[in-house]
Amino acid sequence: MSHTSFTREGFAAFRDNDRPGPIQMLNLVQLYDRAKYEDGRDASGAEAYESYGRLSGPILAKVGGSIVWRGTMEQMLIGPEDKMWDLCFIAEYPSPEAFASMIKDPSYREAMVHRQAAVSDSRLIRMAPLPVGDGFGE
Repeated sequence: MSHTSFTREGFAAFRDNDRPGPIQMLNLVQLYDRAKYEDGRDASGAEAYESYGRLSGPILAKVGGSIVWRGTMEQMLIGPEDKMWDLCFIAEYPSPEAFASMIKDPSYREAMVHRQAAVSDSRLIRMAPLPVGDGFGE
């Protein structure tokens, strides 16, 4: 089963968690080889996602968000060996409301056409930032 957008219930739960302060969103993205645009235009999944990034980046910045970490997956050490992610990054927002206002922005919704065409599967995991310590369980 692939996951490319949130459910109504999932977004309601997101909105109900009104913990103050910043949120971080772990993004794991798997792209199609060829984008699946409803209008039939031809592009690779990577090209379509680049269009999404170019159009959504200014909206991310407008709400006070930024990309705080990016990396390239090299190997699944623990987990399903057949699952590889093309893009891995963490976006940080000053608040849950900032994220919600971004996804409601009409320009962002236009950019989403490219994301939906590009992405075959994804995970979006909301996280609360914690101070860094010397151990894993602190």
